[in-house]
Amino acid sequence: MARKLYVGNLPYTAGEQDLQDLFGSAGTVESVNVMRDQATGRARGFAFVEMGSDEDAQNAIQKLNNYSFGGRNLTVNEARPKERTGSGGGGFGGGGGNRGGRREPRW
Repeated sequence: MARKLYVGNLPYTAGEQDLQDLFGSAGTVESVNVMRDQATGRARGFAFVEMGSDEDAQNAIQKLNNYSFGGRNLTVNEARPKERTGSGGGGFGGGGGNRGGRREPRW
């Protein structure tokens, strides 16, 4: 069990101190990081909270997952590393055309 938690469905008005207080009821809070839009500084509706121990993290999940906060039901679970996509090409297309070498046009 990891100590870092993902907190989703946050009200956009929620700040670090709000989450510090809320998660403090479940155990020791090491850090709170509310994700914000770089251009506007507005909260993006999710955050990461690091708890003091695995036990505190588990307690926070049990106590606060689906908890009503600011009119929204929070999603609280173990934070997972962002998954890397394959080779990077992805998507559709990507140039195409002009395959098979140079040929004279057919008139």
